[in-house]
Amino acid sequence: MTAPSRRSARKTMVTVAPEWQGGTLPALVRGTGAADLVSWLSDHGQTVTRLARDSGAVLFRGFGIDSPDAFRSVMAALSDDVLDYGERSSPRQEITQGVYTSTDHPADQHIALHNEQSYTLDWPLRIVFCCQRPATTGGRTPLADSRRVLARLDAATVARFRELGVRYVRNYLPGISLSWQEAFQTSSRAEVESYCARHDISCAWVGDEQLRTWQVRPAIRRHPGTGEETWFNHALFFNNATLAGEVGEGLLAAVGEDNLPYHTYFGDGSPIPAETIAGLRAAYRAETVGFDWEQGDVLLVENMLAAHAREPFEGPRRILTAMADRWSQAPETGADR
Repeated sequence: MTAPSRRSARKTMVTVAPEWQGGTLPALVRGTGAADLVSWLSDHGQTVTRLARDSGAVLFRGFGIDSPDAFRSVMAALSDDVLDYGERSSPRQEITQGVYTSTDHPADQHIALHNEQSYTLDWPLRIVFCCQRPATTGGRTPLADSRRVLARLDAATVARFRELGVRYVRNYLPGISLSWQEAFQTSSRAEVESYCARHDISCAWVGDEQLRTWQVRPAIRRHPGTGEETWFNHALFFNNATLAGEVGEGLLAAVGEDNLPYHTYFGDGSPIPAETIAGLRAAYRAETVGFDWEQGDVLLVENMLAAHAREPFEGPRRILTAMADRWSQAPETGADR
């Protein structure tokens, strides 16, 4: 009997499950034995694209990808457009080119569901995570299908956001939020002003050290590959009401609304009512699913189709992240390209 080829042997060590643990988000690709994820991805790019777009995310399990270098090799197999982290909104450390720590946020705090960099003109179509070490307790990365979130919102809310978009106001406050130097990766005010002008961002310097920016972006977009409309924004995530009650209230009392590190409005500057915020929370909550991380897991999230979050945790959790496949909106037209 002729021995199976190396290629056919690889195929027998990988199983694909579009549905598992009672749902389709994420789809599961499981490797056994000596299955090589980089080789499998190179051979099955169309399968990965189909799974990611149908399900919103794909979990690769059993391939033992638990080092920055191994993860970077996976990213190279997934895309030739691995991105740097620009226009930052959270603290991260770059481990190797294009590979970062996940958000450096206190372990006892929740990170709400969001679509990565939806407030920008240039966002990644994919964000990918790699579990070097799962938490002892908690620390899952919940997901929600952004198409289904949009479908759950009431018609009046959708119509208002569709008409007006979202206004994002940020204050870069020393000691309270990211500094403007970290967010824009420069110490030059002129470079910040140039970046803002190129990316349709208004900006103003407040005092000696504070920068304030504001920009209006759509709340609803179409995925370039599927044509589906999706709820793609930071309207809830950046709204001060998303912070735990005492934290948000204390911050508001300390700095005032004009100086909040992050806050959102409708695009015309009018406030987003509390009942609308509650409706957004309810839609996300109804669509939230989760899984427990295992060491060596890789999770590919189709960023325009699924939002991601982080649960509080205990223990030495370490998740790496990378972004790929830039998609841009032309500022002069608002059209995606």
